[in-house]
Amino acid sequence: MKPRRSVFLKMSVFVIALSLTACSGNGTTEPVATPETPPPVNEEVPAPETDNEQSPKETRPESETFDIMTGEGNQPHSASLQQGEGFSLYVLENFDFDAAKGRLFLTSNPEYYVDIELLPADYDLTELETAGQEELKAFGEVSNHSGELVEHPLGSAELYLQTSSEEGIRDYIVWQSETGDAFLFRLRNPKGEEASDFAGPVLVSLSTVQIDSK
Repeated sequence: MKPRRSVFLKMSVFVIALSLTACSGNGTTEPVATPETPPPVNEEVPAPETDNEQSPKETRPESETFDIMTGEGNQPHSASLQQGEGFSLYVLENFDFDAAKGRLFLTSNPEYYVDIELLPADYDLTELETAGQEELKAFGEVSNHSGELVEHPLGSAELYLQTSSEEGIRDYIVWQSETGDAFLFRLRNPKGEEASDFAGPVLVSLSTVQIDSK
């Protein structure tokens, strides 16, 4: 029995030796592979705005000075840039602008005002003339001054209807800016001491109207 046990022990040792050899050809224990750490996720950071991405208001000076004809000749008047619904304009001293209504008016008397409306690109001038005639005839006889503007702050107007009565003057104007964008101006200038303070300066402001973007 002893010789058999000895053989059995030798065989057991031999089997263990083969197992160890199979685990490591060099007789050393190989390190256990660790899972690779995933690369960090790069968070996208919004690029800063460039000068080319500035709003239309920022591309125009915040203030300008205009020469206004008065009884004492041309006098400089400062104006601040203000924003409306889809457009901006320069508002002179002694005037205020209601952006929600698109109304520019004399600060001392809001009854002197002009309503500004941005027209669509496909506006129909004939339809606008018909509407203007109908609107103004309630205040008196309507005169058509289209194409007759000479040395006028607006330069020219596709349509210029006007009525004059004891109550004052009302204008219905379709005007295009230098960039070809069309606006409708409905102007009310009542008779009174402030009429001259309103008439000239308001037209200068209207000549500065521009849309925000194409």
